[in-house]
Amino acid sequence: MKHSKLLGLLVLLVTYTAAFFVGLIIFNLFKSWVPDVLMRILIADVIATLFVWSVGLVFKTASVYDPYWSVQPLVILLALMIHRGVFDLGAIVLLSLVALWSLRLTANFIYTFSDLSYQDWRYTMLREKSGKLYFFVNLFGINLFPTLVVYACIYPMLLYVERGGSATFNLLSLIGIILAVIAILFETVADVQMQQFRSAPENKGKIIRVGLWKYNRHPNYFGEILMWWGIYAVVLALNPSIWFVFFGALINTLMFMIISIPMAERRLAGYKAGFNEYRDETWMLFPLPFAKGKRREQ
Repeated sequence: MKHSKLLGLLVLLVTYTAAFFVGLIIFNLFKSWVPDVLMRILIADVIATLFVWSVGLVFKTASVYDPYWSVQPLVILLALMIHRGVFDLGAIVLLSLVALWSLRLTANFIYTFSDLSYQDWRYTMLREKSGKLYFFVNLFGINLFPTLVVYACIYPMLLYVERGGSATFNLLSLIGIILAVIAILFETVADVQMQQFRSAPENKGKIIRVGLWKYNRHPNYFGEILMWWGIYAVVLALNPSIWFVFFGALINTLMFMIISIPMAERRLAGYKAGFNEYRDETWMLFPLPFAKGKRREQ
C-alpha cells in the first residue's frame, strides 16, 4: 500500500477527513471553557495537526502533513462562515479566492505525489541534521509551525467573518483581489512550467531558466507571499477597523525570506551546476522583466 499512489491518496483523504472531525469535536468540547470562537478554532486546528502528525509517524514520512497547508484555510473559513451564518459579498469573495488558491496548491500536490514512501527533501535533510532530536523537529518545525503560520495568514478573514461581515468595497478591495488573482495565476503558470521542464529527459540535472523562472528564482514563493498580502488588502478595505491583522502576511513573508529560500538555495548550490551564475543573473523573488546582471567578483 505504501508504494501505491492511489492507495496513498486514499489514506490521505481518510486522514484529513478524520482530522476535520477531530477538530470539530475539539471545537465543540471547548465551548464552555474557551468562549472565544477564534481561539477555539486555533486549538482545534492544533489538535487536528497533531492527529495528522501521528499518522505520519505510522507511515514514517512527515510528508503526510504536506496537504494540510492547502486544505486548512478553505475548510476553516467555510466552517466559520457556516457557523456564524455570514455569507455577505465580502465573505464570498474571500472564500472564492482561497478556494482557487487551495485548488491550485492541492492539485499540484496530487500531481507530484508518488506514494506514501515519499518524503520532501527538506524533511530528510532535517532528519539527518537533527539526529535524535528529529522527533521534536518533526512535531514543532514541520507540523505545528506551518499550521500556526497559515492560521496567522487566514486570521484576517476569520476575524472579518467573526465580526459579522458587512462588506464595503472600494479601490483597495479591487487592488487586493487583483493581487490575489495574480498570485494564484503566477503560481499556476510556474507549476506548469516546472512540470514541463522536469518531464523532458534532456533537462535532468539542469536549472530551469525558462518562462517565469527566467525572471525570478522562486516564482512560487513570490506567489505565496503576494497571495496573503492581497487577502490582507481585501480585508482591510472591507473592515478598516481590523487593520492590525497584517501580522499573518508579514510572518509568512519572513518565513520564506529567512527560512525557505536560503534553505532551497543552499541545496541547489550544492548539486546544480551553474546555480551560482543563475543566482547572480536572476532576481531572487520579485520578477523584474530584465536581467539582474552579474555581480562583481570580490
